[in-house]
Amino acid sequence: MSTTSKSPKRVAQSAYHVAKDALSEYSHQFSPRKFTQPQIFVCLVLKIFFKTDYRGIVAILNDCPDLCKTFNLSIIPHFTTLQKASKRLLCLNIADQLLESTVRVTNEGKEIKLAAIDSTGLEAGHTSRYFVRRKRSKQLKSYEETYYRRWPKLAIACDCSNHMILSAITTRGPSVDINQFEKIMTPAINRYIIEHVLADAGYDSESNHRFARDTNNIRSTIPPKHGRPTTKPFLGKYRRLMQQEFDKEIFGQRWQVETVFSMIKRNQGEALLSKSDCAQNREMMLKVLTHNIAVILLVNELFYRAYLTPLIPIYDSG
Repeated sequence: MSTTSKSPKRVAQSAYHVAKDALSEYSHQFSPRKFTQPQIFVCLVLKIFFKTDYRGIVAILNDCPDLCKTFNLSIIPHFTTLQKASKRLLCLNIADQLLESTVRVTNEGKEIKLAAIDSTGLEAGHTSRYFVRRKRSKQLKSYEETYYRRWPKLAIACDCSNHMILSAITTRGPSVDINQFEKIMTPAINRYIIEHVLADAGYDSESNHRFARDTNNIRSTIPPKHGRPTTKPFLGKYRRLMQQEFDKEIFGQRWQVETVFSMIKRNQGEALLSKSDCAQNREMMLKVLTHNIAVILLVNELFYRAYLTPLIPIYDSG
């Protein structure tokens, strides 16, 4: 399930459906009421879809009136309106509501049989890697790999069955993953019933196993590779269980979360246009929401083929 919709009209319609379910029409009773909050959110999603900036998406909307009709937009907002609205619509509380709304469309039962968590880094600019290597070669007469000291980091928990992102947190890298397990899982646990969670060795700790198994009754599978290699039995109950009875077959599904990161970077780009840390965090969250909306379209298409009844209304150009 790595192919998503390339139709901006269908993406806009799906985003509009999700936003109307999670957002109120207007942010304040004295709002000018030129456009609604769901319409503004669709504009932000299309900005990510077209891999452009605020000025760019305004120009695209001006040139595509048929696209605007998809979500009933009659007045094109100014690019500064979109920039200011992103601070309000992509704050943590509202972004979580939108994220939950995207998952609700495809998973009304809230039961997740298999989830996986991981994190990835994104580019904080568009500097050419060849240029960096070439510049370094003039100084040292040979190529040398150059790494950024800090970069935007996105950690997610996803449903392995359909690649929907269940929860996401935005941080700065480099940073260890072992202490982020509870932060990533808590929002997903509060919303859904998760039976089994998979994570790589970066999350290996006895406390993470206890949080999943004892506190939340979730089966956890994490390779016991943290610390120095040894043949002695581990002291922790669950790490020792992983050492003795590690299920390699089920752990193979952990690569589904890698597929999710690949989908985000291929379809939306791995470089962020924002400059400040807060703006980059909002942009990463918008990428997560756009990914889920694109996955909704794919699930909707498969459901429609099987049952002839779409999960959300299908756009009709007529």
